[in-house]
Amino acid sequence: MRNPEKTVPIPEKLNEWAPRPPPEFVRDVMGSSAGAGSGEFHVYRHLRRREYQRQDFMDAMAEKQRLDEEFQKKLERNKMIAEEQTAKRRRKRQKLKEKKLQAKKNKLEQKKQEKEPGQSQEQGSSEDDDEEDSKEEEEKEDDAEEPSFDFLLSQ
Repeated sequence: MRNPEKTVPIPEKLNEWAPRPPPEFVRDVMGSSAGAGSGEFHVYRHLRRREYQRQDFMDAMAEKQRLDEEFQKKLERNKMIAEEQTAKRRRKRQKLKEKKLQAKKNKLEQKKQEKEPGQSQEQGSSEDDDEEDSKEEEEKEDDAEEPSFDFLLSQ
């Protein structure tokens, strides 16, 4: 911790131990004939131990492989279940979204229908308003004849 800039060596994962493969050609074959010396027992015992170790290793690897396959199958099954749930929820959300859109469309249509009869009345009233405005303008023009200065003289 004295020098935080210094890189820390992280050891790599050690490879798993694997037994030596059995020899392809065995030169010193022990027979069952009489006369085998007492020293041969230790050689036999060593060979037997190595063979048992190799078989145990192979069994352990097969078990590990089987567990890995089961795990992968379980992952796939869980992924499929999750995807089905997601699809189901997606469909549900889509239906809700469509319902909301349909409700909005219905509201807009109702507003349009309410406005359409009102618009025809409003249009008629706006036409009446236009006619009234034009009459008022004509009256103002009539009232705006030449000014008379009689009121000034009377004072």
